[in-house]
Amino acid sequence: MPREVVLVTGASSGFGEACVDHLARLGYSVYGTSRRATFPEGGADQNPRMIPMDVRDDGSVRAAIDFVLAAQGRLDVVVNNAGFGMAGAVEDTSLDEAKALFETNLFGMHRVCRAVLPTLRAQRSGLIVNISSIGGLIAIPFQGFYSASKFATEALTEALRMEVMPFGVRVTLLEPGDFKTAFTENRVFTSESSTNPAYQALCQEAIAVMERDEQRGGAPMELARTLATVIEKRSPRPRYAIGMLAQRIAVWLHRLLPNRFFEKGIMAYYNVKL
Repeated sequence: MPREVVLVTGASSGFGEACVDHLARLGYSVYGTSRRATFPEGGADQNPRMIPMDVRDDGSVRAAIDFVLAAQGRLDVVVNNAGFGMAGAVEDTSLDEAKALFETNLFGMHRVCRAVLPTLRAQRSGLIVNISSIGGLIAIPFQGFYSASKFATEALTEALRMEVMPFGVRVTLLEPGDFKTAFTENRVFTSESSTNPAYQALCQEAIAVMERDEQRGGAPMELARTLATVIEKRSPRPRYAIGMLAQRIAVWLHRLLPNRFFEKGIMAYYNVKL
C-alpha cells in the first residue's frame, strides 16, 4: 500500500515540527507548511517536505493543497496546527487584535477544512485533527480571546465531526496543556496591556505563572506520539487531552465542581487578586 499522505499546518516549530518529523520517521509521506517556506523543485523523495501556506489567505491554502494532490494524488490526514497566543485583558484587546487572532486560530482552520473536504469526501476516507488546547475547555484569565478562539475550535470541530461522519471522514481534537515550545516567546501581547494600569500588574502576574508552567512542560514529541496513535485508530474519540496530570485533572474538576469554587481556584492559581 502507498504511504498515507499527511499535511500539517504551522510546522516550522513546536508541535507542528515535532509532528512532521515523527510521522516522517514512521513512514508517512508528510508535508509541513510554513508562511516562510517555498515550493520545492524536484526532491520527490524528500520526506518530510515543507511547502508555503498562509492559513489567512484562501489562495495560499488552495495552492498548497493543490501541490500535495498533484504530487501524491490523495490526502489522508490533515492536522490543523497553525495558530498563536495572545495575552491581555479583554478590555485591553482591540477589535482588530481579536479579529487577527481569530483569522488564524479559527478561520484559518476553517479555510483548510473547506479546501480539503471535497477530496476526503470523494475518497470516502480521511482524518482531520484540529489542535485545540486545554484553554479551550477552561477559560484562562488574561488569555480570554485565545481561550475564546479555542472554545470556538471545540464547537466547530464537534459539529464538523457529525457532518462528515456519513462520508467516512473522521474528525478529532487534540487538547494540549502547557508544553515547552516557542509558543511562550511567540505570544503576542495586546497593545494596551502594557499601558493600562488597571490590569497591568495582574496581567504580568498571570502570564508569569503561564510562562513558568510552559517552560516546565513536556516536550512537543509527546503530542506527536499521541497524534501517531490517533491516526491509527479506526474510530478516534472526539477529543484527547494531553499534558501535565494536574491540568488534565483540572479539566475533570471543571465538570464536577460548582462554578464559583472552580473560578476561585483558577484565580488563586494565576494570582488574580488585588
